[in-house]
Amino acid sequence: MSESSPIGSAKIARVRGTRLVKTYGLTAALRGIDVELRPGLTLIEGPNGSGKTTLLRVIGTMLRPTSGSVDYEPLGSDATEVRRAIGWVSHEPLAYGDLSGRANIALAAALLGLHPERAWESVEQRFELGRFAERPVRTMSRGQRQRIALARALLHAPSLVLLDEPTTGLDQAGVASLLAVVRQELDRQALVVVVTHQPALFEGLSPRRVALERGRMVS
Repeated sequence: MSESSPIGSAKIARVRGTRLVKTYGLTAALRGIDVELRPGLTLIEGPNGSGKTTLLRVIGTMLRPTSGSVDYEPLGSDATEVRRAIGWVSHEPLAYGDLSGRANIALAAALLGLHPERAWESVEQRFELGRFAERPVRTMSRGQRQRIALARALLHAPSLVLLDEPTTGLDQAGVASLLAVVRQELDRQALVVVVTHQPALFEGLSPRRVALERGRMVS
């Protein structure tokens, strides 16, 4: 894809999930979930096994629901088109461990249709990617890996940002940096969805909440 037509050009204004069911054999992970996501912060909460990550993966097109549908306005439901507008950060960095952080970012930039050097310049200061980014990712601390993951996921200014337990293993400074990034994404009117066991950390960002228990929405 040419640099003049980057993947981030597709924009999602609203997400609607309708009667979402996801089963694994005889186990139901989602049991008829209706959810609507709009610009701003949405927290997905619930105990372990409640279906939080499954719901996030369905929203992120990584899993196909057993039944039900997800519509991404105005893009529709075509997964190939929708993925161009998504930025994903797992609690693991999902980076190539033997490559440097900078090389991982350059690879992501190339796949996104962005110029690798200019993409690097756009994230280097924002995510405080110092000399550590020249090292293999496998040698980095949890906080450093998180910065690489965030930089890679947000290179193309996605309109839908999905964060799965992003504070896991972070110290106080790492959490503060993460919250600053989330605030910046909200300022540009992104839809930010966070799976978390620590909702209190996000209180100052006026979140909406989706609470799950055993695959069902609870009030």
